[in-house]
Amino acid sequence: MKLRAILFDHDGTLVDSEPIHYRLWNQVLDRYGVTISEDVFNSVCAGMPTMTNAQDLIKRLNICVNAQDLAEEKHAVTKEFLVDHAYPLMPGVTDAIRELFAQGLTLAIVTGANHHSVGATVRSYSFDRHFEFVISADDVQKSKPAPDCYLLALEKLGLKAEECLAIEDTEHGLKAASVR
Repeated sequence: MKLRAILFDHDGTLVDSEPIHYRLWNQVLDRYGVTISEDVFNSVCAGMPTMTNAQDLIKRLNICVNAQDLAEEKHAVTKEFLVDHAYPLMPGVTDAIRELFAQGLTLAIVTGANHHSVGATVRSYSFDRHFEFVISADDVQKSKPAPDCYLLALEKLGLKAEECLAIEDTEHGLKAASVR
């Protein structure tokens, strides 16, 4: 079967955002007198939706706060960061996107991030014309590692999984992308 679409994850794949997310999570956690190590962040939090991370961090760090409130705090500091900054692109991303687009492949972003975060990347780097659409955690009931975001992308594309290539950087993302 012919390859017709490339489905990109956002954080850690298109953009090098994980170090920034790590810093922003610790900024939020500092308010509660705790921090998370980089090793734990990379092995547990990277590639996961904010709400999932909030729930895990509350248990892991024994924080007395509601998960919804903690997630909203993280969203707020992220939005504040994105007002004046964009996540830096991973090396070679611009050239890869332009080349794949020029070859006639359909490109989309399928992410556990929210639309606001991805929108900042798409706008900042003028990727609007390259990507057909964005599927984010805002669009599905269960985000990565559940396959919902990829199933929705396949439905929007009208393609079979075998006609698409998912580009992911985490085990959670690979699990989500392993749909048939």
